Amino acid sequence: MRVLIAPDKFAGTLTAREAATAIAAGWARRAPDDDLDLAPMSDGGPGFVDVLHTSMDGELTAVTVRGPYADPVPATVLVVGDTAYVESAQACGLHLTKEAGDPEGASTYGVGELLLAARDAGASTIIVGLGGSGTTDGGAGLLAALGATADRPLDGGCAGLKGVSEVDLAPARAAVEGLTLVAASDVDNPLTGLFGAAKIYGPQKGLPEERLPAVDGVLEEWAAATDRRTALGKGAGAAGGLGFGLLLLGATREPGIGMVVERVGLADRARTADLVITGEGAFDFSSGSGKVPYGVAEVAGAALRPCIALAGQVSVGSREMRTLGVESAYGMIDLVGEERSFADPHGALADLAERVARTWSPRSPA
Repeated sequence: MRVLIAPDKFAGTLTAREAATAIAAGWARRAPDDDLDLAPMSDGGPGFVDVLHTSMDGELTAVTVRGPYADPVPATVLVVGDTAYVESAQACGLHLTKEAGDPEGASTYGVGELLLAARDAGASTIIVGLGGSGTTDGGAGLLAALGATADRPLDGGCAGLKGVSEVDLAPARAAVEGLTLVAASDVDNPLTGLFGAAKIYGPQKGLPEERLPAVDGVLEEWAAATDRRTALGKGAGAAGGLGFGLLLLGATREPGIGMVVERVGLADRARTADLVITGEGAFDFSSGSGKVPYGVAEVAGAALRPCIALAGQVSVGSREMRTLGVESAYGMIDLVGEERSFADPHGALADLAERVARTWSPRSPA
């Protein structure tokens, strides 16, 4: 039996590659003769560059950029031919802001530095993976790193933007002139409003409920000083408005999961598989909003192959699973409990995969 293993990261515990390895290890214990094809996945968030590098023949360049609070952080640029791939979470990810307790002061400046590094590496096309950010600065920091100026500091996070009214984007646009920019994200929210960056995603980044209207108001000022129409565009609210910053530079938006599916050749690999396994930390109904399990299940369905999901926690019923294209879903917490799932995620996921193989692999010994 040939099994395609294509999980996302298990946020806070396992990278996508680690999750795929854990699933493979457990499956092999129960069904050692099965042929396992590991295809770690990403929707543009954390792990985007690592996942693509696993399946594409390119060069990684290590760089140091400014983190969300101006501290230096390591990052990488993947160059494949004349195309560079960068991951915004490496410069402004939630994992870099959690302990600071200052979500309004977090900046995307380092993402702009990543664009410059990709440009200097000779790329003519730069694809920016969006997702997992800890920032809500509307992409102001990104633009500052590229040379934009304003009557308020652009590199001080959302807090620094309050009262902004005059912005000069010309230097930033000149810095990327001649480049093709692509924002890889499945988020289609606008920058502001009821479904904007602050009100929908702000709580995930640590913004208190009572601060959401104020932050949204600052982003409204930012949009008024730059381009209100672009702020209404699909994806402008991605990654705390980082999508807006890229759109101001002329970037186009492409679905992150669709891009990764194409780059790693997942459709062809699914057609040669008998079973497709996906997974993520929390498998719930939001998994249908452009997340990896839904994207992988779509590919499996098109190939007429069954798809199952392994997750840290499963909170949807069988009807919802089938709506997402998933035959069955299995949770680590249900098998080994919450304490061990977090203390030993690799071992817990391997044990879950071993248990599931008993059901799904015809070569599994009784």
